[in-house]
Amino acid sequence: MPPQKENFKQHRWTLLRDLGVLQVKLLVDGLRDIILVPASLIAGVVSLVSGDGARPGSQFYHLLVWGKQSELWIDLFGAVRNSPEKLEQPPAFGDQGIDEIVGRIESFVVDEYRRGGVTAQAKERLDKILDAVQRKRRK
Repeated sequence: MPPQKENFKQHRWTLLRDLGVLQVKLLVDGLRDIILVPASLIAGVVSLVSGDGARPGSQFYHLLVWGKQSELWIDLFGAVRNSPEKLEQPPAFGDQGIDEIVGRIESFVVDEYRRGGVTAQAKERLDKILDAVQRKRRK
């Protein structure tokens, strides 16, 4: 068989393998997400109400560490390493990720809070509720 034909077949089997592996990874990633949605809510609530005066969040952030480790382990789009050079493109979503967009929204809300708007009142009410839950839990 000519080397070019053999090379084509090898790349075809690499593509088939990568397609199959992606499907398995998508399933594993989806299952992880299904678990993380309620687990993160529970860990977040537990972190909020179990504060002992120190910085809250230990349970929630431990869960995030596990989530990050599982994300690296799954390596969902790792097969892109097998793509031809000409297909690799710069990021399609620009320079900003979701964290940067959330940061911009957060800045807007913080500015609104500093001006004493509705967010300031909502924050005060939420702080009172959380303080009451923590006091009740300690008794």
